[in-house]
Amino acid sequence: MNIILVDGEERNHFLPFVFTRPIGALRIGIWTLAEKWERHCNAHVSHRTSEALSTLFPEQTSSLNYFMDARVIAHADLAEEIKHLPKGSVLEKDGKWIATCTEGSEPHVSGLQQREAVSEVRVLQRNWNIFQWNGWAMEKDFELLERTATSMPIPEGVTLLGDKVFLEEGARIMPSIINSLEGPVYLGKNSLVMEGSMVRGSLALHEGSQLKMGTKIYGPTTIGPHSKIGGEVSNSVVIGYSNKGHDGFMGNSVIGEWCNLGADTNTSNLKNNYSEVSVWNYHLNASEKTGAQFSGLMMGDHAKSGINTMFNTGTVCGVFANVFDGGFPPKHIKDFSWGGGKDAVTFKLEKALEMAERVMERRKVELTPALRDLYTGLHEQLA
Repeated sequence: MNIILVDGEERNHFLPFVFTRPIGALRIGIWTLAEKWERHCNAHVSHRTSEALSTLFPEQTSSLNYFMDARVIAHADLAEEIKHLPKGSVLEKDGKWIATCTEGSEPHVSGLQQREAVSEVRVLQRNWNIFQWNGWAMEKDFELLERTATSMPIPEGVTLLGDKVFLEEGARIMPSIINSLEGPVYLGKNSLVMEGSMVRGSLALHEGSQLKMGTKIYGPTTIGPHSKIGGEVSNSVVIGYSNKGHDGFMGNSVIGEWCNLGADTNTSNLKNNYSEVSVWNYHLNASEKTGAQFSGLMMGDHAKSGINTMFNTGTVCGVFANVFDGGFPPKHIKDFSWGGGKDAVTFKLEKALEMAERVMERRKVELTPALRDLYTGLHEQLA
């Protein structure tokens, strides 16, 4: 089965995260949007995305293609509808396009049979949906995991509340408290929960990631691969390869890849007057109301914060921003900014690439020529 996830006109609402990845590479629940479809449909998944990303994420067509709105979150019932979608037909929900099964190379052509989806369809609209719907997505992913795989045994010395805990090979838990009564707990391959940690599910801790000693996790929280987390974290998603290794609070936040939050960095997720939070929207070039009372930090790839940084409620931090200054930085921290505040200067390209290469080498990941080209193009566009 060949699935192509299509980034439509709404993709720019997901900046700064989609500067460096297609929508399908966003993580919610246990897996990314693309990985969910791979697992549910036993499919090969590629992306139809922006020209800037097409080298890193090439589209691959076949004799029969399933084009899908990349923002749709996979689950078992919807996957069954997609798998049984007849050739030459379109699946819709309340008049919105979901998927097309076709021998052609275009999802939107006339004359195709229209079908209405019966199962629930959740379509990401904005970045804050990622943490808002993370618990729902985690439950759906864990159901698939329980049907298709077997957990490794829980080590002795761990205090367990509930039994919805899944360990991949090599996952380790030192004496800690794991509460899965409110949501499942997934520990990926070679992940580590250090001693004294307190976890209240849902939690997904991916391959090679660590919870440092005494970490406090309130779900639903997802920590992508090869990340280190300490302090207190609540209802947040780390896409991967990022660190918050020290004390400090992070809540209702989405963190990209290759980010680092310095010691005692804190994110406010609730305004002092308890009113609705607004966040910066790149596509609208304006702040936008979230309709929610809680929203923390949205941090693009390769962004960093110095020690004791205080992020305001609903802050959006651009790619390659380095934030270090007294007081609260602005709620929209520009991409490739050095300092983060009103006196910030541009982070020079050669220094940004040097930093990226050094950071990625620590995880044995290469800064490839294609990535250099992408980051160079972003610097020209944004800085």
